[in-house]
Order: sequence, then C-alpha cells, then structure tokens
Amino acid sequence: MSVPLAGAGLRVLHLGKFYPPASGGMESHVQTLARAQAALGAQVEVLCANHAVDGQGTSHEFHGRSPTREDWDGLVRVTRLGRLASVARMDVMPDLPRALSRALGRGVDVVHLHTPNPTWVLALDVVRGLPPLFITHHSDVIRQKVAGALFKPFEALLYARARRVLATSEAYVPGSPLLRAFRSKVRALPLGLELAPYLQPSNAAREAEARWRAEGPLWLMVGRLVYYKGLFTALEALTRVPGRLVVVGQGPLEAEARRRARALGVEGRVTWAGYLPPDALVGALRAATALWFCGNARSEAYGLSQVEAMASGKPVLNTAIPHSGVPWVSLHEQTGLTVPVGDAAALAAAARRLLEEPGLAQRLGHAARERAVAEFRHDVMAWRSLSLYAEALGRPAPVAAPTALRLAETA
Repeated sequence: MSVPLAGAGLRVLHLGKFYPPASGGMESHVQTLARAQAALGAQVEVLCANHAVDGQGTSHEFHGRSPTREDWDGLVRVTRLGRLASVARMDVMPDLPRALSRALGRGVDVVHLHTPNPTWVLALDVVRGLPPLFITHHSDVIRQKVAGALFKPFEALLYARARRVLATSEAYVPGSPLLRAFRSKVRALPLGLELAPYLQPSNAAREAEARWRAEGPLWLMVGRLVYYKGLFTALEALTRVPGRLVVVGQGPLEAEARRRARALGVEGRVTWAGYLPPDALVGALRAATALWFCGNARSEAYGLSQVEAMASGKPVLNTAIPHSGVPWVSLHEQTGLTVPVGDAAALAAAARRLLEEPGLAQRLGHAARERAVAEFRHDVMAWRSLSLYAEALGRPAPVAAPTALRLAETA
C-alpha cells in the first residue's frame, strides 16, 4: 500500500520579493521551499516582482520598467509582476491587485509571506478574507531605522493576523522585538538546501575544484559585499595567516575592500572571484580549507553559505553574532570554530588551529557534513513546513517524514 505524499491536496501561495534567477538568500530559499513542497504533492504558486527588464539581468536594483510574465519552474507556477518604479525599497507593481486576486481565486489553503517585504505587507494589510497566513521572518530591519520605524505599525498589524510566524532559528527570536511580541505563534523553520550538488558533485564541479586547488591554505568567503559580511575583518585576519582568500560575490563595498587589501599588504593574496556559477562555486568549496563567515550584525540571521560549505565537508569559521542563527547553523568545536564579532586576531587564531592541530579540520568537516544532511536538507525543511501548516490549521500531521540520506563519499 503506497503512502500518500505529505502535501497531497494542499494549495500554497508564496509571496516573495524576487525569484531566481534573481540572486539572493531569500530568493533562493523561496525557490527551494516551493520546489520541495511541490515534490511532496502540494500545489504551489509564487507571486513576486520581476527583477529583470525585458527578461534580462539578475540585479535587484531598479533599472527600468519590467513586464509582468508568468512561467513554470518545474511544478511551481511563478508570476513575476512588472515594476513601474521602486521607491524606498518598495516596488510599485500595477498588476499586483489583479494578480493576487486571480491567485486567490484559484483556491488557496495557505498564504506564505517572506519578510522583510514592505510591498506585500502593505498589500495584504488591506485584503479582507485572507486565507490562513504564515510568515517566514528572515531578518529584522536593522540599518534602515527611520523607514523601519514608520513601517512597524503596518508590519505588526499583519503579524497579528498570521496563524504562525516562522523564525529561521530559535536563536534569532530573543533579539527580535517583533518576534517577541508574537512569541506564542512563533515556530522555528530552519532553512534548507538541495544538497545533492555538494554531496555528489558533477564532473564540472570536480574540474573547477582542480582549478582552485593551490599549494597552501585556501580560505573562502561567499556573499554580497555589504557592511554586515565582515569582509574588512577577514582582510585584516589574512595578514596573520598563510594562504589565499577567495572572495565570491559582488556588492557596493568591493572598491573600498580592494583599497583596504592593498593598504594591508595582502592584495596579492586575495582573489576577487565575483559571481560564480553553481558548479564553479561547488568546486571552490571543495578546494577550500575552510569557509570564513565573518558576519557582524543581526542582518546576518542565518547564513546558507555555511550549509553549502558544511555539505561539502568543510569546517566553518563563523562569528558569535548575538541573537542570530549564524553560530547555531555551524556549532563551535563541533562543525567549525566560532570567534567574537569583528575580532580579526581571533579569526586568524582559529584558522591557524585548523592548520596546526592534527586532524582538527577533518574531524570538524566530517561532522559538518553529517549535520547538513540531518538538519538542512530541502526535503526535511519542506516536510517541517507542511507539519507546521497542519498543526496551525488543525489538520492531520503529514506522514512519511524524509529518511536520512547516505553520506556521499568524497573523492
């Protein structure tokens, strides 16, 4: 007798800011969750802004009017709403009311909003008869203090209507005033990834790994080059350890970071890799000695690149950001080493431990892979999300939880 799929018959509408090929952690998460829920039998649709002009580009920044278009990402229906303008991080999308009405008219059991997202919060605040609402709270608004204060009442109004508010980790909740205000309805839904590309790398990824291989240590940073990534701390730490730092990502701080590297005398030991295609990134992770994850603010709430490194069997050197999920994803002395925020000397000392203590890097890397497989797989995340929906809606819990995967052998 076959077991019914966990999401069979459930209709889920995700509301996100953008959707891949737009880059970004929230964008990738929405896609991963939507695909995984659909694979478990749910009917899944996504509404988001169209990041591209005339179907081209991957930038989040507004560079001109974009059209509305609908397509399918496998089993997931994706409607990308055209943008007329972008004001104070809010997208003006004339087709939003009609598209939302059409999506709800097709029948929806769950509306799942991903925040921060001012456009959708304001839009949903005025919708009457909204289906059961679930909100994944990816991060507090940290730096935009004035805009955040003005927006707070509208956000609180919508959170009060939500059946559940999903934090990416329990560790993030105590430091978030908004999550604390709705603590009774907060549940944890850790972010997950499709791990197969890291556990079973393609031939192209292995070829990229061979190209990245170098004599001596190879340290890796992955993410947008923005203030909360701690790039300057990493550059200072590099002055105290051997090896090369590969910086994967683009962003507004690149020019300043290049000047800082030159001033510190490490310019010749930094590779500015920019955006890397998936296989090239997997290859870089496999070639690295460790991932440096140097976040310095609660804007860094989780860090999916940590999971990528862990699935690749690599230890993570991360930072003890107060009330952030970062040090929870990779655990100190278990899957990596955690150092104080902004402490370049401590980061360098942790890196040297990996080089000098026999077997330490291998032990941490092995445990990192085991934790990634057990906790951060996409199907585990999707099953947990369906369980949370069922609990809040008073429905039977889904059966057939994902079974553990056998760890792939590392060549």
